[in-house]
Amino acid sequence: MDARDVIKIGMSAERSLIVPVERTVGHFVPGMPMVFATPMMILEMELASADAIKPCLDQGWVTVGTEVDIRHLAATPVGATVRTLARVVAVERRLIRFEVEAFDDKRRIGDGRHARGLVNVEAFTKQFGKT
Repeated sequence: MDARDVIKIGMSAERSLIVPVERTVGHFVPGMPMVFATPMMILEMELASADAIKPCLDQGWVTVGTEVDIRHLAATPVGATVRTLARVVAVERRLIRFEVEAFDDKRRIGDGRHARGLVNVEAFTKQFGKT
C-alpha cells in the first residue's frame, strides 16, 4: 500500500477526554502531582493521528507511531476536558506526518509533530509472531 494514493494533506481528527486519576503523573509516580501525564497526552495525540487516516487504509493495514516531537506546555487537573487535534502535513510512501495539538478547558497544553508508519498486519505477524 502506498499512502500517497489514499491519504491527503489536511485530513484531521479530534479526540476528547475527561482526565481521570488513572492518567495522571501522580498515579504512575508516587509523590508527583495529580495532573495529566505527558505520556498520556502523547497517547491521545497518537490516537487522534491514527483516527485521522484509519478510514483510508486498505483492509489488513494499520499505522504505528514512529516519531514524536512534543512539548507539554501546561498542567491539567483531574476532571478537566482535554481536546486533542491531529492534522496530516506530509505523506510519503509508508510514512504519514502530523501536526498535533492539545487543549484543556483554559488553554493550549501541548503541541508538536508526530509520524506514523504503514504496516501490513499479516506480514508483520509473520515476522514477529502473534499480534
